[in-house]
Amino acid sequence: MEIRTVAFYGAGLLGSGFVTSLRRQGYGVHVWNRSPEKAFALEAVGARAFRDAAEAAQGAHIVHLCVRDDDAVDRILDAALPGMRDGIPIVDHTTVLPQGVVARAQRLAAAHHPFLHAPVFMGPPQAESATGTMLAAGPQEHFRALERHLAQMTGRVIYLGERADLAAVYKLMGNLLILATIGGLSDLYSFAQANGLSKTEAYKLFDFYSPQGQLDGRGKKMAHDDFHTMWSVAMALKDANLMRDGAPGAALSVVDAVVGKLETAIARGDAQLDLGAIAR
Repeated sequence: MEIRTVAFYGAGLLGSGFVTSLRRQGYGVHVWNRSPEKAFALEAVGARAFRDAAEAAQGAHIVHLCVRDDDAVDRILDAALPGMRDGIPIVDHTTVLPQGVVARAQRLAAAHHPFLHAPVFMGPPQAESATGTMLAAGPQEHFRALERHLAQMTGRVIYLGERADLAAVYKLMGNLLILATIGGLSDLYSFAQANGLSKTEAYKLFDFYSPQGQLDGRGKKMAHDDFHTMWSVAMALKDANLMRDGAPGAALSVVDAVVGKLETAIARGDAQLDLGAIAR
């Protein structure tokens, strides 16, 4: 399908990057934001800002949303749908609940609007430079019709299938891993400082140790319920307690949470299985 004019809802850091990129590629862009001043700031890159959500949709060939949460998406759709022509496709890039996506897909299908949920793994610079990764889920015919356009917004588009909420599930799993990783790094720096190392000195660990092996090795084994012991639950608990005892007073929140999982695994008889058995 030919897309010349885009209605974009959301002018936060990510949305502003997308609008700037779309303008650079020659699209006409109508932009709306809950805080109008953010939308009007994008007139500097040639976008046309609107105060009324329904008016922003008029004349557009596609609608994009990139806002805060499910409630914001639904409120915008309530306000904007009256201004949309019949059959205009809607693509939501917001990180939202999978259940919300399912309800939204049903609602928009009943209103005869093709709908895809397409969250992204990228920051504002990547949105502006059209690099990064975009996930997409929804009816295949809708994805194929929009694939070229979506690919212009990012470096890579991954179609996950027709199940409406799959992109939402994978996006939240990715963000879960980010939270776990950053939480673990926070514990690492706390442990290091309790033992007289600066954070920059602690970071030297990665000169000779890469945690990628945990994903490539133990992570894959866990996915296949393979708990052949490389580092047992019992030994992992011993070392976790060494970490706690070796940094008295330090905040090791992730370690504390994992200790609970290790103790639970031991209580059910998994002490000699591999550490990955905490996922059983």
